Amino acid sequence: MFKQLGMVVVCLLGFMLAGCGKSSGNVNGNWTATLLSPPGATPVFAFATTFTQGSGGMLGFTNFTFTTAGTCFATGPFSETGSVSLSGNYNGNASGSFAMTITTMFPATNNMLTLMGNVNGNTITGTWTLTGGTGCSGNGNFTAIRA
Repeated sequence: MFKQLGMVVVCLLGFMLAGCGKSSGNVNGNWTATLLSPPGATPVFAFATTFTQGSGGMLGFTNFTFTTAGTCFATGPFSETGSVSLSGNYNGNASGSFAMTITTMFPATNNMLTLMGNVNGNTITGTWTLTGGTGCSGNGNFTAIRA
């Protein structure tokens, strides 16, 4: 129940972020992300994807691939959702809020990875939280870079 509630909260947050002001600039393109976990800032997950910013700040994802997945995301399929609320210029120098959720789609236990952060040009930084099955919990910081 808490996982479903968390997913609803993330989706609602995404809709609220999407409705905040008019978006300028964009995050369209190929991105790679590295998710680190304290205390030693060890890389836990890494992925590559292509973002396509839609109307209202909603994000579309293509070519999503974990390059470092661990056991929590060893096999797909996955569901990716996200949103941005940006300001900036149309030369791609955007800044604003970012939210993304990656969820496993197998029927037993869904693992959910939530990223919340800020866009600054070609970089997104923020925090991540993982909830799910046994051994699939944690948090840390992430950095995503537009290729």
